[in-house]
Amino acid sequence: MKALKISKLPDDAIRELLLSLFERKKIGGVFALAKTNTHNYAYALITNKELLKNITPTIPLMPANAGKLLSRLTMIEPVSTPIAVVVRPCELRALFELVKLEQAKLDNLLFVSFTCSGVYPTRFMIDGIENKLKAYWENIRTGQILQDLRESCRICENFVPDNADIILTLMGKDNSNESILLIKTEKGKNFLEDKSGQLIEADLELKKIENMRSKRIDEKKRVFADLKTEDFGIKGLTEIFGRCINCHACSKACPVCYCKLCYFESSESEYSSSTLEKELNKRGAVRLPTDTVFYHVGRLIHVGITCVGCGMCSDACPTSIPVFTIFNKTAEHVQQLFDYIPGRKIDEQIPLSTFNKKEFEEVED
Repeated sequence: MKALKISKLPDDAIRELLLSLFERKKIGGVFALAKTNTHNYAYALITNKELLKNITPTIPLMPANAGKLLSRLTMIEPVSTPIAVVVRPCELRALFELVKLEQAKLDNLLFVSFTCSGVYPTRFMIDGIENKLKAYWENIRTGQILQDLRESCRICENFVPDNADIILTLMGKDNSNESILLIKTEKGKNFLEDKSGQLIEADLELKKIENMRSKRIDEKKRVFADLKTEDFGIKGLTEIFGRCINCHACSKACPVCYCKLCYFESSESEYSSSTLEKELNKRGAVRLPTDTVFYHVGRLIHVGITCVGCGMCSDACPTSIPVFTIFNKTAEHVQQLFDYIPGRKIDEQIPLSTFNKKEFEEVED
């Protein structure tokens, strides 16, 4: 496919591309990760091209899943001016799921993404992520898995942004001298039609991608084996979710936990004094906060089919419950049953929102 070759480091190449789009009035804004001060990074919506110097799209951090932020930006109405959106593959897939759930709109958005080697837990911002970058980029080149990345990233198989308009090829490459931006869609082609620069023929490094995918599958097997969810039962669930403090940080961070009013934050879920009294008379003691296992199992049932595996839930948990690992192991089985990868295609309906009369005919009444 056609590709744009820019003899610069990845972030500099993306900045050059976006600046060109600004100057040719192809876009009126950019949504991307940006450095806000010495150690802090956050997603920003930028309309002043002079501030593009602050964006750091490929820095290995995800302070929030951008799919959820873009949902807030476009839920009520689409953006009126074209915006270039630079996000990671799982963030783009999350946005696509939210569009299907009528929680976001894609109008006037140009998607730029890249083959993703993962991110570090957000806590690394405190000590300075810059200390990790040399090892991170070396592992992108060699195709290894860094053990201090988010667990969700170490086992992610869907790290190629097939649904982006423009794809920066990072994985398995030495990115110190040049960057290759693949023009994946007709929309991407239209945005870049009069862009000056070196156009070449290029494609994804499929052999290197499959090699990385194989390593991550092996890592996933190891992680799932260590978790031993098959031994949980109600006792195991109670023990592992017994650390829950009912802060609901996991649902707040999750991009596809989309309900406008969560049952577990409504008055319906609150225990009245009379209910507590009945429970105390029956059992003699009640654990507080109540219903933590019910909360997590309920959320798992609700969002398992649409889980994009970003790992925000575990990253947000203040008591280090392996929320992602439990959810992902369960979600993987459900998604395989339906041959469904969340966010893979915008026109592929969420299985739980459809009915197929001949589905699971092998299951007897």
